[in-house]
Amino acid sequence: MSNIPLSEYPRPQLIRDSYQCLNGLWDYEIIGDGVNKSGKILVPYSPETPTSGVNHILQPNEKLIYNKGIKWDGDFDPSREKLILHFGAVDYIADIFIDGTKALTHRGGYLPFEVILDKAEFDLRVEVEDPSDTKEQTRGKQKLNHGGIWYTPQSGIWQTVWMEKVPNTYIEKIKLEPDLTGFFLTVKTNKPKELIKVYIEGKYHEFPSCQRYRVDIENPELWSPENPRLYTMIIESECDKVESYVGLRTFSTGLDSNGNKVLTLNGKPYFHHGVLDQGYYYPGLYTPSSDEEMVNDIKIMKELGFNTLRKHIKVEPLRWYSYCDKLGILIWQDMVTGGGKYKFPIISAPLVLGSFLKDNHYSLFARKDKAMRDEWKKEAIEMMEHLENVTSLAMWVPHNEGWGQFDSADFTKTMKSIDPSRTIDHASGWHDQKIGDFKSLHVYFKKYKFKKDKLNRAVILTEFGGYGLKLEDHMTTEKTFVYKDFGTKEALTDAIVNLYRTEILPAKEQGLAADIYTQVSDVEEEVNGLITFDRKEVKVIKEKFAEIKKMLRV
Repeated sequence: MSNIPLSEYPRPQLIRDSYQCLNGLWDYEIIGDGVNKSGKILVPYSPETPTSGVNHILQPNEKLIYNKGIKWDGDFDPSREKLILHFGAVDYIADIFIDGTKALTHRGGYLPFEVILDKAEFDLRVEVEDPSDTKEQTRGKQKLNHGGIWYTPQSGIWQTVWMEKVPNTYIEKIKLEPDLTGFFLTVKTNKPKELIKVYIEGKYHEFPSCQRYRVDIENPELWSPENPRLYTMIIESECDKVESYVGLRTFSTGLDSNGNKVLTLNGKPYFHHGVLDQGYYYPGLYTPSSDEEMVNDIKIMKELGFNTLRKHIKVEPLRWYSYCDKLGILIWQDMVTGGGKYKFPIISAPLVLGSFLKDNHYSLFARKDKAMRDEWKKEAIEMMEHLENVTSLAMWVPHNEGWGQFDSADFTKTMKSIDPSRTIDHASGWHDQKIGDFKSLHVYFKKYKFKKDKLNRAVILTEFGGYGLKLEDHMTTEKTFVYKDFGTKEALTDAIVNLYRTEILPAKEQGLAADIYTQVSDVEEEVNGLITFDRKEVKVIKEKFAEIKKMLRV
């Protein structure tokens, strides 16, 4: 599969030996008012990307149609086995046809879905519609009229499409609940109370499927960014076998030696020193050119001294999360924002004025459509379930800067009931509802001075900085956006180091629990990245930048 893009197994915590990647060249059509295009598209790149070979921004009145003849490469007996067709992510509404018959309609652009097949050879047709930011669905930073902090929209297939063969009774999913001495494991099969066998650390465990089972680890070695220890295991049912892994760790809040409310890792105070990660690449936009591109981002951020990535309103392929697990970096996972057209006084004025509103005013927050509010909650819960086994995922972030925010107090309770093992930043930036574990702040245009929270919550600086440098040979647009511009790598590095020395270090000494600098890379017009959009240049001097890690003692 070496000449097939992104052909690695897509699900690192549930690996089978039966796998066929369907990425590559497919036939496509785009039809709509005055538009009729066709040709070849490179899957899994959206038609908006140069990589796809299409370079067309899908409009709300257009339909994108994929066609491909599919044949399973191996043996298949439909009386004993099933074939499962997997889609990593398709934005936004996807109708799936097998030999002309509709098999499924899926809504939502960020989560996987599947079709169970009863034949090994068939014609696949995928019809896609995407209203982008003209409707209220989840879309993150996609905008038809993009620019500044809003980016080129993405449509259609943008994560791996693949097939696997499973027995008629098979392992559907696993649930991992780790702590400091072991973990609880639930293995879901489509045959309840099936005998499950687990092999881990030279030990053998046996228990019924669909029931929670405790696995203790002798002399446990805990996972952390400094020591990303993972335990591999083999899980077998009566007819099926998968490979997985788990890391032992806990996330919470607690008190430091000075009595400040802080974040903890494995029961001890741990300062989350992080960077905002938009997850956009050039030329693939939502989709990287290779796994190496994802790995290199993580490695560079670790080399610069960071121990945390805030994944900003995007859900990545599961392989990205597995690299965070293996390389050792914490994840704050944003939920993907949606809603109608945002109102400037709601999403931007609080940055300067500090004014916060109750988020049950649906009209003010561009959330008048109840059906779309319900769809967002459904997708957010599905995202939590999709990512629940990620070792490095430390915090959920449901809302950002009031972008389609609503009913966050109630939803935070729902999230806690689903996942009590992680912390939640209920309103990143502003429109704080005076609940939860955190006072979350974004500061860009004024000097940051630490203030304790009146409700005795941990104070976290969840966006700041955004200092920029334009490197002409690595830009994709002439127009640029930046919070504060510098002319050379030396000047940029000195300014960032000074920012940490004069603002973040004093705040940390007074009780600040986390910092998230903006941002990992340039994205289109935004040139405030630590690396360029094309990933060819690190824009700061690593040796000087290392002073930040030393001064913060992280």
